[in-house]
Amino acid sequence: MPARSPEEICDLFQKHMAAGDIESLLSLYDPEAVFLNQSREVKSGQGLRQELAPMAAGKINQIIRAGDIALMHTHWTRATPEPISVDAVEVARRQPDGTWRWLIGDPFTIGRPKSRGTKAA
Repeated sequence: MPARSPEEICDLFQKHMAAGDIESLLSLYDPEAVFLNQSREVKSGQGLRQELAPMAAGKINQIIRAGDIALMHTHWTRATPEPISVDAVEVARRQPDGTWRWLIGDPFTIGRPKSRGTKAA
């Protein structure tokens, strides 16, 4: 079941995660999706699959739309390997068939320590 709006993405993510259905979970991501993990490494493809496996619940705090792009502010938790609760920034893109998929995920952006080469805002 594809997301028909940006709001549905998080609900479907939770449903597929609870069912342990990684294939349906990955179907929520754009084919060109990238994901910035906690170590600040950009993951896609098989790497995205490995990053998503331990995640859990997510809640949408705000959605800002501009045409076929939506900026989403979410809060999510991860149970393993160590419990974590963070605020995230994600970008969704409307697909040609009218469904929505996540394009960019940065679940560790809020509160992430600055690393060398990263400019402070």
